[in-house]
Amino acid sequence: MQNIRKQLVALSLITGVTAAFAQAAPDLAAMPDAKPGNAAMIELGKYFFFDNRLSGDWGVSCATCHDPQKGWGDGKALSTGYPSMEYFRNSPTVVNARHRIRFLWDGRLDGSDAGTMVRDMITEAHTMNMDSRLMQERLKQVPEYNALWAKWRKDDINGMRVFNAIGEFIRDLESKPAAFDRYKKGDEAALNAEQKNGYALFNGKANCVTCHNGPIGADGKLHNTGVPENPAVLKEPVRTITMLRHYATVGMPNYMNARTDVGSYAITKDKRDIGKFNTAQLRDLKYTAPYMHNGMFATLDEVIDFYNAGGGAGSELKPLNLSASEKKALKEFLLTLSGDPVIVKNPGQPDMQVRTAYGKN
Repeated sequence: MQNIRKQLVALSLITGVTAAFAQAAPDLAAMPDAKPGNAAMIELGKYFFFDNRLSGDWGVSCATCHDPQKGWGDGKALSTGYPSMEYFRNSPTVVNARHRIRFLWDGRLDGSDAGTMVRDMITEAHTMNMDSRLMQERLKQVPEYNALWAKWRKDDINGMRVFNAIGEFIRDLESKPAAFDRYKKGDEAALNAEQKNGYALFNGKANCVTCHNGPIGADGKLHNTGVPENPAVLKEPVRTITMLRHYATVGMPNYMNARTDVGSYAITKDKRDIGKFNTAQLRDLKYTAPYMHNGMFATLDEVIDFYNAGGGAGSELKPLNLSASEKKALKEFLLTLSGDPVIVKNPGQPDMQVRTAYGKN
C-alpha cells in the first residue's frame, strides 16, 4: 500500500510538471478587452499627434511617419525622417503600443513608458528635431490647446506632459477584432480549413510561435534573423550619416567604421547583440508592408520564403522545409490576424494667436 502511495505521488508530480510545461507553452492570444485611458489626455494627444508645429521647422508631425492611412507607418522601406534627412530604418506601426514590451527596432526603450518614446522621437535631430522648451511655447499660443489642457490639468502646457499626452493617445490605438480573435473565443467557423492548417503550422513545423506569441504576436525579445542589409543605407550618403550619428549619440565604440545596421549592439555594446532587433508584431500585417526593420521585404510571401530558408547570414533560425501549399496555408492564417484598419481622422490644426496672459505690466 505504501509503495502504491509513493507511485501515485510520483505520478502526480510528473503530471503536474507536464501540465506546467503545457500551460507555459507559448501561443497566440485573442486581443484583450480595451482599457479606457484618460479621455482628456487622449483628445489632446490626438491633436498634438497630427500637429506639425511639434517639429523643429514645422515640416513634419508624428503622423507623417505614422499615417493612419498606411497602417500607422509611412509605407516606405526606409523612413524619410526630418526634412533634409533620410533615416536608415523602417517606420513601424504604433498600433498596439499598450501591448509592447519594448519600443523601437533596437529595443532600447521600455514598452510601459510611451511618453519617453514620444519624447525621443520628437526631440531627436533625425526625426522631429524639436527643443521641448520651444515646443511648449508654440503650443501655448493655441487657445484651443490651452482650453483642452485645462480639462486635464491646472498648470500651463509643458514639455514632458505633452509627450505623455501623445503617449496616452498612442496607447489607445488597438487592433480591431479579427477572424483569429473570434476563433480563439470559440467560433470554429471563423477560420476555414486552410487557415486552421496554417495555425497548426505556425505552432508546429514552422515554429513561428517561439518568437511571435501573445495577443499581438511579439515576445518582446531581441533576435538575429539575418535580414539582409538595405543597400540604400550605404548608397545614399544622407542615410549613412544618420546611421553613424545615431551610433555616435549612443556611444557605440568605433562607430565610424560601421557599415551595417548593428541593431541592439549599439545600445548594449555586447557583441552577442550584433544584428539583433525587436520582434515585430503580427497584428494588422495586411496594412503594414514593407516588412522588417529595414523594409527589405515588400510582401508577406517574401517574408515567409525568407523564414522558410532559415533566414540570412548569422541567423538563429533553421530552414523550415515548408511545401508550397504549407507556405500558402501559413500566409492565409497570418492574414486572419488583421481586422478592419484602425483609422483616426485628423482633427485639424487650430490657429495660433499671440498669448498675452503672462501677467500685468
